[in-house]
Amino acid sequence: MKRLKVEFTVEELTLLASLAADQLFRREFIDPKMPGYRGDPAEIPIGKALVARLKEAAGQGYRGARSNASSGASKRSDRVAGAV
Repeated sequence: MKRLKVEFTVEELTLLASLAADQLFRREFIDPKMPGYRGDPAEIPIGKALVARLKEAAGQGYRGARSNASSGASKRSDRVAGAV
């Protein structure tokens, strides 16, 4: 599987995790009740793991940004880099 590197601010990553969690909820509980729905049940656990990783990375970014701000680090310290 190919890996990509992207940078997000902590706020962007937190929003992305929230949106992904909402979409995952829809796929797990709402979409299966729709007529003609053909989902892949194997995607649900993968999605849950991905949302957990996004939330963990956002949490680490907040902790890192706070400690960097107190040490006078650069303004880009609120960026979180990660492999996707």
